[in-house]
Amino acid sequence: MSQLNAEGQDLLFRNARTHFHWLPTPVEDAELRQLYDLAKFGATSANMCPMRVVFVKSKEAKEKLKPCLDAGNVDKTMAAPVTAIVGMDVHFFEQLPKLYPHADAKAWFKDLPEPVLEMIALRNSSLQGAYVMLAARAVGLDCGPMSGFDNAKVDAAFFAGTTVKSNFLCNLGHGDASRLHPRSPRLTFEEACTVV
Repeated sequence: MSQLNAEGQDLLFRNARTHFHWLPTPVEDAELRQLYDLAKFGATSANMCPMRVVFVKSKEAKEKLKPCLDAGNVDKTMAAPVTAIVGMDVHFFEQLPKLYPHADAKAWFKDLPEPVLEMIALRNSSLQGAYVMLAARAVGLDCGPMSGFDNAKVDAAFFAGTTVKSNFLCNLGHGDASRLHPRSPRLTFEEACTVV
């Protein structure tokens, strides 16, 4: 496999920042489709792909989301051109005949207790949510991932009557780089890693 050049690594990691302030530049639906069409190729266990995304763009949808947010997340979320609700289908196994056709993968999961299914969906949709962020950066968008919301309210507002539950939120758009604070430190390899 070839290696991503330094410019690409900078775009996805070294120069990428979490944004809290947004320029009024709109995000087109075609950009969201392009983003997803990259992110969908990220690996998940048994290719289960439990992530489901609601891209909240319209004024009406933003107003529906607003009462679900913690107070500290309201202004930045209302200002962001798009807020992605990264959800997870707890009954992801229903799609496995399509997604993992070379084995009866549905049988591996369908009879597991709901808390176990939720844990599996959470782990894999979190992976996919990270792929969404990398894909967003790859297509020229900035990200502002967050928790700080009421999952039950979001689920009632956006996923009622489904087997989907919310995982986390991510604001998307073109961040105002002039309002970024200096990058916070990261742990060194020696602080965070062990080779055994």
